[in-house]
Amino acid sequence: MSTTSKDAPELETDVGFNALKDSEAARRAMDYYLKPAIAESSIDEKFFEVKHSISSEEAMIHASDLLRCAAASAYEAADHLRGTRRDLAFSVVHMIDMAKALVDRSLDSHRPE
Repeated sequence: MSTTSKDAPELETDVGFNALKDSEAARRAMDYYLKPAIAESSIDEKFFEVKHSISSEEAMIHASDLLRCAAASAYEAADHLRGTRRDLAFSVVHMIDMAKALVDRSLDSHRPE
């Protein structure tokens, strides 16, 4: 038994591939399967990084200094404001002062007497 062209339709694979060539879904699939994975280190880059060799005490001293500077900046900004904005800015000063007190207390408990 033989088949004629009437029995089996022609498969036009070229037309199918050409239709997919401009397909957004096909492009995404190709990108997903063929592009190399992005390394974790390039994604996890940080603007500011703490040295691994820094001791806990040194880190706390620097944190205390940073909080002191932040409090001074917030206080100066709050001093030039009025109304609820001034209240909000002074609440930031208060929170910074509380965090600095906790850091300083931690430092005091680690110092030998």
